[in-house]
Amino acid sequence: MTAAPTPTPLPDGLFADDAGCPRCGWCQATPLYRHYHDHEWGFPVADDRRLFEKICLEGFQSGLSWLTILNKREGFRAAFANFDAEQVAALGPADVERLVQDPRIVRHRGKIESTINNARRVLELRSEFGSLAHYVWRYEPAPHERPALLTREVARTLSTSAASTAMSKDLKKRGWSFVGPTTVYAFMQAMGLVNDHLEGCHSRAAALQARAGFERP
Repeated sequence: MTAAPTPTPLPDGLFADDAGCPRCGWCQATPLYRHYHDHEWGFPVADDRRLFEKICLEGFQSGLSWLTILNKREGFRAAFANFDAEQVAALGPADVERLVQDPRIVRHRGKIESTINNARRVLELRSEFGSLAHYVWRYEPAPHERPALLTREVARTLSTSAASTAMSKDLKKRGWSFVGPTTVYAFMQAMGLVNDHLEGCHSRAAALQARAGFERP
């Protein structure tokens, strides 16, 4: 009897699903997580509502796992008017008290107040730059500022960057909150300003192709 061929081991940091499709290891936990990884994370976004939503949810994630936030994302959308910045900016103290009691979201008063504050700051950025997208994409790193080969070992060093630190500093100067360099870098990863899918991940090439055809704001 001929022995079955030994499977080629995956690079460190990847896992394969039942069909043998390799993905970044962090999305292994649930099908919802894998769908987010395959179709959203690392793919470029120029839509202001999605950008505002993500930077708010990254703030809510502070101290928690992204899976916790992802599982509550529809609740967050319902609670915060689908992250329409104008509607969120109009919320007041009574709305804060209501949201602190809302079990669909993370009931953290400071983060709720931060979301409302940051919505008001979005309106200011739009007045100055035309859109949140135009402001955000000014901080896309140049190719020479990115690692030539993204292995798990390299990825472990990428919790911040010069670009995320610069954006964080500028946002804070403009009155934003819950936008530290690590939070901003996670936002940049998710919204496709950088492609941090590991080498060998099946989504890496798709994200690269999406970035190549993406029209910067």
